[in-house]
Amino acid sequence: MTLPDLVGGRSPQATHTGPVIRAVDLSAGYAATNVWSSATFDIERGEFVAVLGPNGAGKSTLLRLLLGLLRPQAGTLEVLGEPPRRGNPSIGYVPQARTIDPEIAFRGTDLVRLGLDGHRWGFASPFRDRQAQRGLVADAIASVDASSYAERRLGQMSGGERQRLLLAQALVGDPELLLLDEPLANLDLRNQSEMADLVGHLARSRHLSVVLVAHDLNPLNAVVDRVCYVAGGSVAIGPPDEIVTTEVLSRLYGAPVEVLFDSKGRRFVVGIDEELAHPHPHTHGAESGHQSRRFRP
Repeated sequence: MTLPDLVGGRSPQATHTGPVIRAVDLSAGYAATNVWSSATFDIERGEFVAVLGPNGAGKSTLLRLLLGLLRPQAGTLEVLGEPPRRGNPSIGYVPQARTIDPEIAFRGTDLVRLGLDGHRWGFASPFRDRQAQRGLVADAIASVDASSYAERRLGQMSGGERQRLLLAQALVGDPELLLLDEPLANLDLRNQSEMADLVGHLARSRHLSVVLVAHDLNPLNAVVDRVCYVAGGSVAIGPPDEIVTTEVLSRLYGAPVEVLFDSKGRRFVVGIDEELAHPHPHTHGAESGHQSRRFRP
């Protein structure tokens, strides 16, 4: 009997063989408010896709659809060959970082252990083999280079350290699809680069499909295969050099937008006024806010 058999991980026989994500004429929104519409795309196994766009455009809305937390307004969506459903153990999810009480007596290993049946029980299942549990938790922590501090309290860790442990939690169940909601936010440039490289390495070594929401493409340039740009109520997906361009973004925003490059090859989008943002009501975790005049895609 293999370790995945003991702890309930997926087996090769259970792996979906078609596109990991398939959307056809997909529209999303909250109540009567449409956020974006008519999105058609596939994401293949092992593909790393960055989701970009201004605040309120619907980036996190896409993750909510994939997680089965929000139903499409129109069109069809399949995740791993079936309609999205809550608590799918084949999906690893890293939510946006939140402030941690420094006095909380919760260790990094405790956080990672929640990834073992936490979607079903609210905590690690008491019915699993304890030794196998410890082995999986240790392996997941080692895979994100967090072994040296995993026994510390979460409130005593830096944002970058906690982010690595959240990633380990998402990986401990051996998922096929990894969803990350702004994992680079609130990290300094060095930690942004290290986190992007780490996720890219894990995606390649585990043949994981990754959908990562970000505000800035630059730290991800070396690891992404395609970008999904959400703006102006529309979605465009393709290689970065084909999507993050003056022509495509001007079409998405419906107004003149310019993509510039600095001496290091980093992209910058300029010419976006506040009224071009596409916010929607802050409902059930919906995105909100306005786009500044200048941001990095």
